[in-house]
Amino acid sequence: MIDKHTSNFGKDDNHHVHSVKNSSYLGIFMTKVTVNQKQKGSKSFFMRIIAFGDIHMDTGDVADIPGIASAEYVIITGDITNYGSSLDAESVLNRLSAVNSSILAVAGNLDQPNVADYLEDIEISLHGRGRRIKGLGIMGLGGSNYTPFNTPYEFSEEELATILASGLDQLNDADNFMLVSHTPPLQTNTDRLLNGRHVGSSAVRKFIEETQPLLCLTGHIHESRGVDHIGRTLVLNPGMLKQGGYIEILYENNEVSAAINLIT
Repeated sequence: MIDKHTSNFGKDDNHHVHSVKNSSYLGIFMTKVTVNQKQKGSKSFFMRIIAFGDIHMDTGDVADIPGIASAEYVIITGDITNYGSSLDAESVLNRLSAVNSSILAVAGNLDQPNVADYLEDIEISLHGRGRRIKGLGIMGLGGSNYTPFNTPYEFSEEELATILASGLDQLNDADNFMLVSHTPPLQTNTDRLLNGRHVGSSAVRKFIEETQPLLCLTGHIHESRGVDHIGRTLVLNPGMLKQGGYIEILYENNEVSAAINLIT
């Protein structure tokens, strides 16, 4: 059974960005953001989030991700199925929940629309929604911009912008948040096809430029595993789960760090 987290998200506005530090990590990238408390006497805490996507029905060696069983949350960045239905998504989520039942997710463009409805029904959807975990905001965007393939769950750039605005509104002006977007922002290292063409979303890019989330967790373009920056925002695409890529996010004593790792 998948945990439902709606009641676990407080409305804590007691954080703001103080500094950003970058360093190499496992040959890929890590960013560290120091967040200062506005109130004294806060308790120390540690939180691990594991994120991945482009599952396409194949959960692979997900149980071998270090720390996944004890992570506070697992975030799925879309394409749970391969043109599949809510029943297919349920099958995948049941397998994942056997490892860790604290799941949040968006549907991808290769998921049927009823997958997005299912995620809403079981209260784990981030699509067009904003939530808070210990002062860190999380919002999401499922589906993708239009593709040449007429996949099941696509939106116009205008629709994507509207969905993003809805999620942001629910964060109640949080200074620090991360965006979970199945489709990557345009013109980055994370949206490039093998032929070099950039196919990401202009709406997602504009949103990031204007709001500057700490992180953007993305996917969609399997061959474009990598990282990039848009201002202060670190954009991470771990590629297909079957190929071993995942993102580890650590939130400890007011610091946020994120890195792409490979299952070994």
